[in-house]
Amino acid sequence: MAALWALLAVLLLLPALAYGGDISHEDDKAPKIPGCSNKFVLVKVQTSINGKEDWEFVGVTARFGKMVESKEKHANQTRLSLADPPDCCTKPNNKLDGDVLLVHRGGCKFTTKAEIAEAAGASAILIINNQRELYKMVCNSNETDLSIGVPAVMLPQDAGAILEDSLIHNASVAVQLYSPDRPLVDTAEVFLWLMAVGTILCSSYWSAWSARDADIEHEKLLKDTPDDALNRESAAASGIVDINITSAILFVVIASGFLILLYKLMSYWFVELLVVLFCIGGVEGLQTCLVTLLSWWFKRSWESLVKVPFFGAVPYLTLAITPFCMVFAVLWAVYRHKHFAWIGQDILGIALMVTVLQIVRVPNLKRRVAFWVAFSP
Repeated sequence: MAALWALLAVLLLLPALAYGGDISHEDDKAPKIPGCSNKFVLVKVQTSINGKEDWEFVGVTARFGKMVESKEKHANQTRLSLADPPDCCTKPNNKLDGDVLLVHRGGCKFTTKAEIAEAAGASAILIINNQRELYKMVCNSNETDLSIGVPAVMLPQDAGAILEDSLIHNASVAVQLYSPDRPLVDTAEVFLWLMAVGTILCSSYWSAWSARDADIEHEKLLKDTPDDALNRESAAASGIVDINITSAILFVVIASGFLILLYKLMSYWFVELLVVLFCIGGVEGLQTCLVTLLSWWFKRSWESLVKVPFFGAVPYLTLAITPFCMVFAVLWAVYRHKHFAWIGQDILGIALMVTVLQIVRVPNLKRRVAFWVAFSP
């Protein structure tokens, strides 16, 4: 049955092998006129503060202005300056020498800001939105003779606030603007799809294998064990968690509440709490997966037990693997901002998901749908 559900999951996920989505967007509602007919393109804004690579934000280009580079290697890292006055509706008081100018939204038209910034010597203009969302910058229908030669990029409010705060505190800030072309087939999406399907298959076959071993042990015990003792022993030894209607609904409510908290309380301490919880779950999942795999080769270490305070009898193999899993999780937490940290994050996440999927049993189809819809990202 587990293998059947794994196959069904693969078939359902096959359509997800999608083409790489384009990061440019057409919008027929926004007026197109000469000098104002660009596509809206998402832009990566890589920042460098005091010489060290820092935040990476996402912005969107305007209908007007020069398009940004599509390749990172061709995009120059340029000094960022804060406009004075902040709205850039009049000529800036600060001297610009090819700087990228950071300005506030409001006070005048987007095109006016871009024209003033270009005339003052800016190489590009970053406009901070007054909301967290991005906004499509368009031209008025009466602007028929535009010739803006610098890129204009809209940033969300929180991203602009971070950059502005750094500049106010006299930090040296540089930005690199580029909009990478997306291939027809995004290899990253294919890789993620393969990881998802592999995770489901591994957990399904693991669950089926465990169930078969449990049935074999059950048949052996049936020969010479009383029924009452057998039932108690089977219940105690079972590692399967059955999800009924009540627990499925409770899970959906708790998960929804947690998502609301995640949205409302996205602060430093809350992120750190999520990291700690992820590490705890990752350690448990990684330990379970490694112990299960290694027990095939080190059966004696798996069958030999040692008493540990508060934990009772623990196999030697588990005792040997656990410190490695803890160190692995701690190293990921310490270096999680590095470019290679995704490897450790994926290993911990996949191990956790494999463990959960092979333990949780949802016997009813309707419960399965409710549970996994809530559990999916």
